[in-house]
Amino acid sequence: MTRQPLTLLLASPRGFCAGVERAVLMVEETLRKYGPPVYVRHEIVHNRYVVSSLEAKGAVFVDELDAAPDNRPVVFSAHGVPRSVQAVARARGMRTVDATCPLVTKVHREAKRQIDDGRQVLMIGHRSHPEVVGTMGQAPEGRILLVQTAQEAETVAPDSPECLAYVTQTTLSVDDAAEIIAVLRRRFPAIEGPRKDDICYATTNRQHAVKAIAGRCDALIVLGAPNSCNSVRLVEVAARAGCPAAFLVRRAAEIDWEALGPIARLGISAGASAPEALVDEAIAACRRRFEVTIEEVAVTREEITFKIPQELGE
Repeated sequence: MTRQPLTLLLASPRGFCAGVERAVLMVEETLRKYGPPVYVRHEIVHNRYVVSSLEAKGAVFVDELDAAPDNRPVVFSAHGVPRSVQAVARARGMRTVDATCPLVTKVHREAKRQIDDGRQVLMIGHRSHPEVVGTMGQAPEGRILLVQTAQEAETVAPDSPECLAYVTQTTLSVDDAAEIIAVLRRRFPAIEGPRKDDICYATTNRQHAVKAIAGRCDALIVLGAPNSCNSVRLVEVAARAGCPAAFLVRRAAEIDWEALGPIARLGISAGASAPEALVDEAIAACRRRFEVTIEEVAVTREEITFKIPQELGE
């Protein structure tokens, strides 16, 4: 029986970003240097495949520090932590490894600089996301206010409207963030923004790559976790850019082929915390059902890398 042809449009860039690669490597190198178990506060990145792989090597993931002993290393996730968590670790004499993405650290520093200059900061992001919790935890309560939507931007009431700044979560939709920022600039003309856009290069590039293929696809799948903000945003971007059916799946086994419908062109992307192995799985699943042709659609080439701390690389 002749199989139906299917063209796979692979968005590029996709998958692991430099911050995720660095964080995963830091857990692996901490295990190498100190031996298992190594404790990790929260998921090192939002991907169960990655977390399970590290658990198999001896990493133990905990929600809070009270679940970790004083005498074993603890790694802070790529999303960053509030200063209060760092203070608890210091008070307990814990050996800590900070795997916060350097681009998240940049946002922390920007927020602190603005507060030190006397400004109140508006944080554009999603409530309860660990990156937002970590950034807002860099300052005393009330100095950073959360703005999640353009509607909230219309109603937020800062203490001093003439003395404001804003920062953003690094994994937002570029378009959504621009809409919120436009409202804030209209309401508060004196508001100061970051010297360089806070939305990270990887988030931006993956969204541009999805936009480049969305209108050409009958359907599109994003490999990623439901709690991965940047992965969820890719699905939304695909839908807005003209893809008639966009889905988030964790693994190839979760692909709902009936929901995809009759397709001739399938787009594939992966969130910044999803390894290329998951894309390979999806391609293999397609090959079992279709006569596959692959077209890589690249919008840019990423060459950024982040070094791990010298003490781990010895």
